[in-house]
Amino acid sequence: MGAFLAAAAGFPTILFSSALVVVVVFWLLTAVGAADHHGFHGHQHFEAWGMGGVPVTVAFSLLTAVAWFVSLSTTVLLDPLVPFGLARAAFRVAVLAVALLVAWRTTRLLVRPLRHLLPDAPGPSRHDFVGLTCTIRTGRVDGGFGQAEVRPADGSSALVQVRQSGDDALGSGSTGLLYAYDEAGEFFWVAPYDSALDPRRPGSG
Repeated sequence: MGAFLAAAAGFPTILFSSALVVVVVFWLLTAVGAADHHGFHGHQHFEAWGMGGVPVTVAFSLLTAVAWFVSLSTTVLLDPLVPFGLARAAFRVAVLAVALLVAWRTTRLLVRPLRHLLPDAPGPSRHDFVGLTCTIRTGRVDGGFGQAEVRPADGSSALVQVRQSGDDALGSGSTGLLYAYDEAGEFFWVAPYDSALDPRRPGSG
């Protein structure tokens, strides 16, 4: 155990140990909802190195974990066999380079099957629904009650809370237009939708 701790706290593994601590803390915060795994930037750099297609945080976490393991295991196994002095210093620099190379190649392989499971883009936000039509799913919609189904451009569907400020007839199956989102109440303001008046409709206006 002492050899592992010494290696983890020594060069070059300490570099990856520090990064691994950051990664673990980040994912703990993500688990409790205090962080977002889409939050890191640098997507273009990871794409250029063949590690794109998944969130940057996932690629960075894999890279860090693999590099840490390779560096730690190599140091523990081979470092005692290398003489002290310049030879050991050169060996540890070589371990750093090998750990990064192996981690890069391994991460490239690991992200391939993950690209379909963890796409590098979050789903549509609620604000993306503003301006879309919806189908009312409750018997009525008023200032305090109502639900509707909305389908964004990606083909998915979502059931959202809707309210209206007037007394228009909005019942189950009718079509409405989501024209604003209320952050505090977490609902959309909806109005009856008339396709004949839609400026996007050919010949309208």
